[in-house]
Amino acid sequence: MTSNHTDCHYCLQSLRGRKYALREENAYCVACYDNLFANACEECKQPIECNSKDLSYKGRHWHERCFRCAKCSRSLVEKPFAAKDEVLLCTECYSDEYSSRCFRCQRTIMPGSRKMDFQGSSWHESCFVCQHCQQPLGTKPLITKDKENYCLPCFEKQFAHHCYSCRKVITSEGVSYHNQPWHKECFVCAGCQSQLCEQRFISKDDSPYCVDCFSKLYAKKCAACKKPITALGGPKFISFEEHQWHRECFRCRKCSASLVGQGFLTQQEDVLCHKCGSA
Repeated sequence: MTSNHTDCHYCLQSLRGRKYALREENAYCVACYDNLFANACEECKQPIECNSKDLSYKGRHWHERCFRCAKCSRSLVEKPFAAKDEVLLCTECYSDEYSSRCFRCQRTIMPGSRKMDFQGSSWHESCFVCQHCQQPLGTKPLITKDKENYCLPCFEKQFAHHCYSCRKVITSEGVSYHNQPWHKECFVCAGCQSQLCEQRFISKDDSPYCVDCFSKLYAKKCAACKKPITALGGPKFISFEEHQWHRECFRCRKCSASLVGQGFLTQQEDVLCHKCGSA
């Protein structure tokens, strides 16, 4: 502007007929104002003269011609941009360098757009859908199978096992018996109804029994110790006529010598070795 002030506040030269700049009600010639107050451009490091447009961002300043993307050099004037480690980038370059890529479509998730993060990967909100029904998952409960996400109803329809006992879906760990899935809490002894998943059991007529119930209901009793003979005690036992023995119990009644694989004699319900039986 043309000055009505008489002199430059700094160099005291006359301002009549000359352009000047005001600062705190003091007038300065253009040269003094630029030397004293002009901001240095972040790009070219030259002063931004008072007759040039000064563009600022977070306390830093640029000439209008210098305000450009650090990667592609396109002007950022009146355009959206992003900053990374104090470097300015247009949104396209920033996305190429730093933005996540959608796990499903592999396209860039642009800054400012909503994304969904799950198990270390990112999705566009519109891409984060159930693999079967294609409905958005958002924050709904989901189950992942073979790297694909499913809402609970679709997963149950497509993949979930149903308990052989109660017919309800098995959503957590279960057990398999006779190639059928069971809830752990549904897999119980057919006799006393105690849970069998943490204990040994024996199958009888396609039904599972705890050892105690099987012993009480079905197991043969050893003629010597009177305890049940079960498969859990070893698959081999000795049988003669109406009697059975644990292998370790099949001994001479008098001298206690093992009779397994040996000849023996009977005396009522007792078994004897040849020596004791002939005495």
